[in-house]
Amino acid sequence: MELQIKPITASSAAALSELAINIYKQHYLHLWNEGGADWYMYQYAYAIDVLTAELNDQNNQYYFVCENNIPFGYLKLKLTTELANNTLEIERIYLNETHIGKGIGKELMLFAESIAIAQKNNSLVLKAMDSSKDAIAFYKKLGFEIIARSTLRFELMKPAFRGMVTLQKSI
Repeated sequence: MELQIKPITASSAAALSELAINIYKQHYLHLWNEGGADWYMYQYAYAIDVLTAELNDQNNQYYFVCENNIPFGYLKLKLTTELANNTLEIERIYLNETHIGKGIGKELMLFAESIAIAQKNNSLVLKAMDSSKDAIAFYKKLGFEIIARSTLRFELMKPAFRGMVTLQKSI
């Protein structure tokens, strides 16, 4: 498979919204009590107006992940000063379930690192659910270390899934 990583502009907010919602439904509906997933997808995170605003924010970088020019995932990077100055956050790596386990996540992590190096960022950070043991092990294998723990405050999310870890890798 020839992986293509293409920048997303605000004109593609509707396509991004549709893709994000479809992928979210494949992986994350189990996190929510009744009504929570719909609120999260259609109002909080993936509404077209929300994505348009994020795509127009120069601190955000979105990329479609494509095969034969057809998007099957996306990557969101965000310049942040939450933990340290000049840090690039890998905010989302979402892939269609048909493309999981094929090494694409690692390629996207290396792509994000190359962006951070090119932008002269000091570090990469990301957040993961503390219940995602396999993901955390994957990030550690790539050189990330847990630096903080937090709890999501989404009332409609099941309490067992609210724990988060922040991982960091110095560049």
